[in-house]
Amino acid sequence: MTIYNFGSINLDHLYQLDHFVRPGETMASNSYQCLLGGKGANQSVALAKAGADVKHVGAIHHSDQSIIDQLESLGVNTDLIRRIDVPTGHAIIQLTKEAENSIILYQGANHALTQEQVDQVLSSANEGDWVLLQNETNLIEYIMRKAQENKLNVAFNPAPMDVELTKKVLEFVDLLIVNEVEAMDLIGTKDIDSTIEAFPKAYPDLAVLMTLGKAGVCYFSDNKTLSVEAFSVDAVDTTAAGDTFIGFCLSSLMKGDEIKQAMTRACAASAICVTRLGAASAIPTQEEVTAFLAKH
Repeated sequence: MTIYNFGSINLDHLYQLDHFVRPGETMASNSYQCLLGGKGANQSVALAKAGADVKHVGAIHHSDQSIIDQLESLGVNTDLIRRIDVPTGHAIIQLTKEAENSIILYQGANHALTQEQVDQVLSSANEGDWVLLQNETNLIEYIMRKAQENKLNVAFNPAPMDVELTKKVLEFVDLLIVNEVEAMDLIGTKDIDSTIEAFPKAYPDLAVLMTLGKAGVCYFSDNKTLSVEAFSVDAVDTTAAGDTFIGFCLSSLMKGDEIKQAMTRACAASAICVTRLGAASAIPTQEEVTAFLAKH
């Protein structure tokens, strides 16, 4: 079983600061790194590190061969990434000492997917394969419609959240993955408790994974609610925590694990991730996750 990840690829420019830059303020950063990132790339790396067969579908500038080399070294199939004459997407990330981040995103080549590319990719997929999407690329609805036509499963992580788009495409989604803020935006609630109560009532036929940060994760499906607590660790950077959770959870489900087991393993992977700086570089291996679980 293969996961086709129609996902963003970014170069993350990471600046460590004492606090977020305020309007009119100029501040010297404590350090700077240029790292592979983007929700799509992060999730592909997490899937690959978790042992899944993942093919990344996307686009980068033709000069950025180092991105291809890095993804391949991490186990991601890059055959479906186009090299084009549009700048690679990138992000400007401010990271404070409290491990909070603020991000400016440039879409670039991530919005250069074509219908012809989508058709070609999905025509080669097998029934029962998965399509994974975030909201950092174009043609979201088109990809989902074509996936459904080809009898493929669809997992959607609508980040950054676009409520109108998300509600429009939910009929094509088999598994929705949101954090608590995205869930509140989608339901129109103001706190986590009311969101947990309202979400399964609003979408009773939809399988939903809702991550809650330090509070763990909830799962809703067929009037069933499950929850798993987060592991307590000293966080230094939460940038790729959600992407790590998604990759490890989907990989576990594809291997036949029960949902609660998959959630627990994904929470462990996220816990390791937040103790490290960076995005893709912070995602742990299967072996590290297994060792972490053995100690907790």
